[in-house]
Amino acid sequence: MGRGKIEIKRIENTTNRQVTFCKRRNGLLKKAYELSILCDAEVALIVFSSRGRLYEYSNNNIRNTIERYKKACSDSSGSTSITEINAQYYQQESAKLRQQIQMLQNSNRHLMGDALSTLSVKELKQLENRLERGINRIRSKKHEMLLAEIEYLQKKEIELENENVCLRTKISEVERLQQANMVGPELNAIQALASRNFFSQNMMEGGATYPQQDKKILHLG
Repeated sequence: MGRGKIEIKRIENTTNRQVTFCKRRNGLLKKAYELSILCDAEVALIVFSSRGRLYEYSNNNIRNTIERYKKACSDSSGSTSITEINAQYYQQESAKLRQQIQMLQNSNRHLMGDALSTLSVKELKQLENRLERGINRIRSKKHEMLLAEIEYLQKKEIELENENVCLRTKISEVERLQQANMVGPELNAIQALASRNFFSQNMMEGGATYPQQDKKILHLG
């Protein structure tokens, strides 16, 4: 049968309490040792018995571990105060940002001509001056952009004119070459025709001479 569940409460019997202390103490020290080995943890264990006897275990120098513990506790308390300070700072900054956002929204509404009833005459005059300065800047920027656009178009026009001149020159050159190619074959055809006519004429003249000689010979006989 398995062991029954032990009720966790103070053991009244002194002997039993001492025996249980020894067993549990050894088990606790063993667990601390295993934890330091298995998990590569820095472990320090301090136990005082009911009689005031000290038992301890540490895988490092126990004094160094205690100092590290104290430093960690002080840093933790300090970080808590720093956290509170940061929280207060961020709350203040958040309030300032909300106020600035509200002011910007009101200013935008005023620039759009809304919610003007809450403004005084002085504030309305200031708003009017702001609008006039804004309009002047807008007009100046528009004029600057128009001049830049005109300059760009003028440069583009010059480039197109130069391209047209180049194209006209190329077209003239192509037409001249085409005319030269057409004149060459026509000239060759004319020369060939002239040669044929000249040869035919010579043949005709030669044929007319021979019959006259034949006639003379026949007449003498």
